[in-house]
Amino acid sequence: MRNRSRRVTPEVVSDWMGYALEQAAEASAAGEVPVGAVVIQDGLIIARGRNRTEERQSPIAHAELVALESASQSLGQWRLADCTLVVTLEPCTMCAGAAILSRVGTIVYGAREPRTGALGSLYDVSLALEENIRPLVIGGVREDECISLLQSFFAGVRR
Repeated sequence: MRNRSRRVTPEVVSDWMGYALEQAAEASAAGEVPVGAVVIQDGLIIARGRNRTEERQSPIAHAELVALESASQSLGQWRLADCTLVVTLEPCTMCAGAAILSRVGTIVYGAREPRTGALGSLYDVSLALEENIRPLVIGGVREDECISLLQSFFAGVRR
């Protein structure tokens, strides 16, 4: 059985979410839906990502995928078993699937996404997997901050 991020404590996870929130704020400033992500390995950020769907005109330029791709390039491999993905919004099916297939050991998210969340809110794609590739999932980290950033962005869009 692989390491399931045994060093993950509530304080450490909260700090990591702070870095993902920085990425989300950058996305918002660029006119993107404010979702940010970081990939952590051995306590260090090895990749960052923010939504870039408008910038790239791509339906797959979600923060999680941008961060996972960067982490894979940084490590020179697609298997990210010793890594933790931290994202401000519960991943959709596409992003949760990519994280799981990359063998990420832990997925941490902030705000729950009742319409498209695929790690517990709408459904949980990880439950359909064998235990040896099922990531540890931690949700609701700094949720109020993550929700506030999203609400502020969409309030501005509606004006």
